[in-house]
Amino acid sequence: MNEKIEKLIPSVKDQKAEMIDLKFIDLLGQWHHLTIPAAIFSEETFSRGVGFDGSSVGFKTLEAGDMVLIPDPETARNDPFWEAKTVSLLCEAAEADTKEISPLDPRGIARRAEKFLKDSGLADASEWSPEFEFYIFDSINYQSDINMARYIIDSEEADWNSGMEHEQNLGHKIPRKGGYHAIPPLDIMFNIRSEMVKIIEESGIKVRYHHHEVGGPGQSEIEVLFFPLVEAADHAMWIKYVIKVVAQRRKRTVTFMPKPLYGEAGSGMHMHQKLFKNGEPLFFDSSGYAGLSKMALHYIGGILSHGPSLTALTNPSTNSFKRLVPGFEAPVNLFFSLANRSAAIRIPKYGIAPNDKTFEYRPPDATCNIYLAMSAILMAGIDGIRKKIDPTEAGFGPFDVDMDKASKEIKSHIKPLPSSLKEALEALAEDHQYLLEGGVFSSDIIETWIEQKMKDYYEIRNRPHPYEMNLYYEA
Repeated sequence: MNEKIEKLIPSVKDQKAEMIDLKFIDLLGQWHHLTIPAAIFSEETFSRGVGFDGSSVGFKTLEAGDMVLIPDPETARNDPFWEAKTVSLLCEAAEADTKEISPLDPRGIARRAEKFLKDSGLADASEWSPEFEFYIFDSINYQSDINMARYIIDSEEADWNSGMEHEQNLGHKIPRKGGYHAIPPLDIMFNIRSEMVKIIEESGIKVRYHHHEVGGPGQSEIEVLFFPLVEAADHAMWIKYVIKVVAQRRKRTVTFMPKPLYGEAGSGMHMHQKLFKNGEPLFFDSSGYAGLSKMALHYIGGILSHGPSLTALTNPSTNSFKRLVPGFEAPVNLFFSLANRSAAIRIPKYGIAPNDKTFEYRPPDATCNIYLAMSAILMAGIDGIRKKIDPTEAGFGPFDVDMDKASKEIKSHIKPLPSSLKEALEALAEDHQYLLEGGVFSSDIIETWIEQKMKDYYEIRNRPHPYEMNLYYEA
């Protein structure tokens, strides 16, 4: 028996846990759970797994849906939200008979990406720090039918409430796009964020900071420290869970939707990353541009070269492309730069020590399946290192200018990100060989992803938009 399992089973009994909650993720990135009584929690839970219907979450066809969940003992933590004392475990979906992890299981894909990196000999570890941007609203009402479509969002912080008289109005409203690092009494979300951070840290995840973000009506950010790829993705799922449940308990609602408000700042999930070998950082060279090594630049070259196809995995919603528009900090062009927030890849100025040398890929948002998104970015970076793709020779910069104010000559050399989900999916269909290396992804995964996400595109394209009534009703 695995040593971790040997320690975990008596530990669960010692702490008098009543329930074991088994959480797992489907291919499209949604978390699910199944709960068993702690009384039947045993070594067989790990060796035989716990049965579930894989067809209901997209892993199997209806006529062959039987699968099992295999818990990972490394992921055990107490779930603080249950009335009954509950231990949470993350799981991978496996075949019911052979117990082999499904090729569609996202954690399995991420594990294969980590293995591919080690087997390449280029590095033996990657570390990741995703940023969590989200809106905390007071309420959200939405409905869509054959004859109507509407949504109404409200936030106590929003400037649209400055003239409301139905209750005591104390002012202190945040101007649109004026919320960056707002302080109380403007920022009324600080206690909620602090509770979120407290629970996240109690779960063993180190947090760097939290603050109010640019969006006036309750946009917030929590940033964590670096973790290995699979662990970082596991933590990301847990963090989103904690954030949403804490908000709900305080009678608020959270969305990680990239662009829930027209004309306000969108929410991204910037991916900070770095590579190591034998514990030594590989992205640092004091003589290189922005302190980056040639390996780091080649890695960047790979990401930017595959940027259009990556977007299908890092920004896989129709709403993603309402965030990726000019006039906001969200990037719309594929280039790299030092400290430039309009760049797809930004190298922070404050990372001056070898271990701190990192960069962030800024396009991703939280509608992604983070296991797939991180794995795909890593595979693109490895491809760049192997092919020695020089980002400057490939036309990706560095461009240390504000692209909104850049000359036409500079802009003419810039390669844009896809402008729609359809464009991104078409790019993935044409450019995905780098993802298939080492069997990390498969053609079936890519085809399934494109098929499922193209449905989203047509569901939105085929519906009348409410604003079209303003524009065309009198035609």
